[in-house]
Amino acid sequence: MKPSKLIFIAAMALGLSACQSKVEYGDANAVETVNENFGSTDLQAITDKMVDSMLTTPSVIVLSANQRPILFVDSIKNKTSEHIDTESVTDSISTKLLQSGKFRFIDMTKVDAVRKQLDYQNNAGMVDPSTAIKFGRQIGAQYMLYGNLSSIVKQNGSTKDVYYKMTMRLMDLETGLIEWADEKEIRKERSKTLFGL
Repeated sequence: MKPSKLIFIAAMALGLSACQSKVEYGDANAVETVNENFGSTDLQAITDKMVDSMLTTPSVIVLSANQRPILFVDSIKNKTSEHIDTESVTDSISTKLLQSGKFRFIDMTKVDAVRKQLDYQNNAGMVDPSTAIKFGRQIGAQYMLYGNLSSIVKQNGSTKDVYYKMTMRLMDLETGLIEWADEKEIRKERSKTLFGL
């Protein structure tokens, strides 16, 4: 084999090995500092703060002392300039509250799917009527949990400051009274060095 061919093959092998990437598992609870955008650490901090606050507020302790109130969680509204998966925030808060054993939930995102299934069971003629779930037997929610995620972004030269604020409220659907509200604030600052590193 010619020396030029050997050099070419060696260069190709070296180039291919340089293109390989390595994937490792990390700690899902470790502080994520890739950039100043909303990230997993922020989601966890918001979820922990909101759930702990709600479960330890005197009015909510009274509400859940002798019963498990039924909630529906409205999707968290993203009022930031970023694309943030607020459904993930909503899901995390709902899951932690459900796991507390203090509340029960109605999933309003699945109402259409439930309606289709009940229609199929009751009207398609394919389900034994004695086993079909009847319309009009679901339990209504007593409370609505809802919130907003907003941000303020400021930049001055090489410094960027991002402030996030999550606000949540629990409303009694019968009276319209707010039984609980709280906020979680997060501030991040990014400074670029002279060479952008």
